[in-house]
Amino acid sequence: MARISLSNNLAPYTGGETSLDLDAGNVRQLFRALGERYPDLAPRLESELAVAIDGVVYQDSLLAPIGPDSEVLLFSKIAGG
Repeated sequence: MARISLSNNLAPYTGGETSLDLDAGNVRQLFRALGERYPDLAPRLESELAVAIDGVVYQDSLLAPIGPDSEVLLFSKIAGG
């Protein structure tokens, strides 16, 4: 199972949880599983979050693969100007 870490600013939507282990083959599956587990987080997943998988940052790639031993970090998207 991949190790998922959520930035602290997401804790209000997850009942305070900021880390968990989940099976997900890609970012879309991860977002689906997180949305089911944390309904308050669901509306923010695709529009407000970026994902780092094993140190590589993805901002708009729902099909980015997640391996069974991956470390995944979810955090707020970085706005550009």
